[in-house]
Amino acid sequence: MTKNSTRLDHVVLWVADPVAAAAFYETAVGLEPIGLAEYAEGEVSFPSVRVNEETILDLAPHSLATRMRMLPGSADSAGHPVNHVCLALPADAFDTLRARLEEHGVPVSGIDPGLSGARGHATRSFYFRDPDGNVFEARHYD
Repeated sequence: MTKNSTRLDHVVLWVADPVAAAAFYETAVGLEPIGLAEYAEGEVSFPSVRVNEETILDLAPHSLATRMRMLPGSADSAGHPVNHVCLALPADAFDTLRARLEEHGVPVSGIDPGLSGARGHATRSFYFRDPDGNVFEARHYD
């Protein structure tokens, strides 16, 4: 990991139930929960899930919105998911994720070929929603 270059560190997702959200991301998506026990014990404000060694998704409860004071209007963002978050995966992990989501009854879109992204043109991509309505795209590049 390079600590002195620009990287995506985390994305905060508003969720109704952080424990249920963490369970979804662990079982249906295959991401490792972080801080779940600490959240359950009231030691931290929210749990997270690890996307990779550099990036996590924070699972913030709607009730945390009133404490969002870093910018005017920040509290108003609760319940408004981002348009989508894109996960770039190796081809085998892409296929595994799609099968895993379908196995857990998560609706997935059709396969979209040739979309552009941070690494150029992706070979395939598809979309799915988490239980809170946050939209994810999964893709892989050759």
